[in-house]
Amino acid sequence: MTEASTIETVTRRLQAALDALDSAVGRRLERHQGEAALASQVHAFDADRARLASELDAAAARARGLESANREVAQRLDTAIATIRAIVETPDQTQETHETGA
Repeated sequence: MTEASTIETVTRRLQAALDALDSAVGRRLERHQGEAALASQVHAFDADRARLASELDAAAARARGLESANREVAQRLDTAIATIRAIVETPDQTQETHETGA
């Protein structure tokens, strides 16, 4: 093998090694970008989860408040109904007085 042939062979091998290295670096960068995108998505999901948990807590607190208000309104309605029934069922004393002549 001549010196020129040896240099040519070594140059081809070097170029092939550089091409392989370039491909490996490209794959590594793509993988790193993919990992960075996944990390960004995980961060966004965590933020969404925290926001949704906060909204759920607020909705649950509002529901408890509405349930309490509902119970209070129901009690007031029961009292009002009982009062109206008592008034309706009690004979009018002024009418009885006029009828009996007292």
